[in-house]
Amino acid sequence: MPQITVDYSEQLADDFDRAGFAQALHAAVVEIAAAKAAACKTQFRRSEGTTVGADADGHGVVHVALGLLAGRTDETKAQLTEAVLELVKRYVKPAEGLVLHASAEVRDLDPSYRKFDS
Repeated sequence: MPQITVDYSEQLADDFDRAGFAQALHAAVVEIAAAKAAACKTQFRRSEGTTVGADADGHGVVHVALGLLAGRTDETKAQLTEAVLELVKRYVKPAEGLVLHASAEVRDLDPSYRKFDS
């Protein structure tokens, strides 16, 4: 915990400082949601195709999903979501002519969530 997944359009691969984003995101999760830095895990998934509306060209999408153990207030989750979107603005610099669509959500992990480290 937290489990973080970042889906992004392949058009953004060269324009997205993923390592910098992950480090800044982990720091924000620690500060805002009282998580432990060592527990933050981020996976990046590049999508091969992006269509926005009827347009398959000229758009890039980033969606960040954060799963946290239950117990954070709605205000904390909203504050974290806003921080995530600010970080996307800072670490994703799309090529000229490419429209960036960014979104984020913070949710509680299901009570069945378990993990192990080896």
